[in-house]
Amino acid sequence: MPATPAWPPRSLPRLFVDQPLAEAIAILVEDKPAHYLANVLRLSEGDEVLLFNGDNGEWRATIEAAHKKKLVLRALAQVQPAEALPPLTLAFAPVKRAPLEWLIEKATELGVANLQPVITQRTIVERLNPDRLMAIAIEAAEQCGRTRLPALAAPMKLDALLASDHGHLLFADETGGAPLTAAAVPGPTTILTGPEGGFTPEERSRILAAEATGIGLGPRILRAETAALAAIALYMAAAGDWR
Repeated sequence: MPATPAWPPRSLPRLFVDQPLAEAIAILVEDKPAHYLANVLRLSEGDEVLLFNGDNGEWRATIEAAHKKKLVLRALAQVQPAEALPPLTLAFAPVKRAPLEWLIEKATELGVANLQPVITQRTIVERLNPDRLMAIAIEAAEQCGRTRLPALAAPMKLDALLASDHGHLLFADETGGAPLTAAAVPGPTTILTGPEGGFTPEERSRILAAEATGIGLGPRILRAETAALAAIALYMAAAGDWR
């Protein structure tokens, strides 16, 4: 009688590396990633991993040498090209640390191409730690199979965003708006979501004057981070890469 296979099936670990990837190239892994592979996963010479760098797709690699605090990997073959992301930007008013980090993680998993913090009148957090936020995005990309990382821009004022080349602008309008599934169209798009307490009436008027389309997100009041993720999911289903 054949043995029952293990479940879930064992998959190769995925790791982001900030280095070029090409056939037969050597990749040096140090510090926390090396500790994770060697000491947490207990990988050793001859074991395989999957690597991506945000530009060259995903590569299968083998551990060629294992030292106390570093590993040398050798790229073997590309297993998938870099993904083609929908040109979607999430422009969001930063919230407190825990929900903000959750937002970055889940927005990365859902497939946004760009993350744009926006400072509004009611924004309570204006100073961010970009290194920490990118580390969260990298970990999310490693887990969900992304081969590109979202670009994280520096915070900008709402008026600067409205004056920029933002493509088709959809904003979460607390007073109600068109269903996002009807308002979403393929092409460069920015989804704008507000802070805790929402946009002020003056801000809403300026947003509408910038030819933005107000969208509704159902009959319930959503937290700022929940609204952002709900909007991303609806867009991906209607005009993104979930179709």
